[in-house]
Amino acid sequence: MILNEETKVPLAALPVQAFKAHLRLGTGFGENAVQEAVLEGYLRAALAAIEGRTGKALIAREFSCRIEEWRDCGGQTLPMAPVRQMLEFSLIDVDDNLTIVPADRYRLAGDDQRPRVIPRGTQLPTIPTGGYAEVFFVAGYAATWEELPADLAQAVMLLAAHYYEYRHQSAGGASDIPFGVSTLIERFRTVRSLGRIGV
Repeated sequence: MILNEETKVPLAALPVQAFKAHLRLGTGFGENAVQEAVLEGYLRAALAAIEGRTGKALIAREFSCRIEEWRDCGGQTLPMAPVRQMLEFSLIDVDDNLTIVPADRYRLAGDDQRPRVIPRGTQLPTIPTGGYAEVFFVAGYAATWEELPADLAQAVMLLAAHYYEYRHQSAGGASDIPFGVSTLIERFRTVRSLGRIGV
């Protein structure tokens, strides 16, 4: 299974000013725009790290996943949660011919941990030999930063500050997730069964 991020987190959804206040940085300097771009980078890096650790999208946006074989024809787990909306489900054959699966043949089984695409009949459509299925969906806890669960928002802020603090180091402390961040995200982490999550 291959997961792709189809749309990026918009800059307007990132708490750059709040992060600046968190770091107790001054304002009104000539390089303010440059500084904000740097802070944006740390926020995006922290967001990506926490999403990677938890398997959860924080800010809602579009994703797609390519699936070459169903793990279970009775329902396929999606690699990112929570899924808010299914956008498109298609089958692509070995010659790149695309067939859109009608919406009345499947539905989303919403789950904050393991959302699944399940059939409205007995099984999901057969994936063509040598081809694959592709699912487009919207995933994320919130459309804006203010709507995020408080512990996730705080975890991003702390991790971004950690990256900022260790910005001059090429190895070591900056690569580790601080204990406080790990504690904040622990309840959001997906419980894995035999090291796999339905891929």
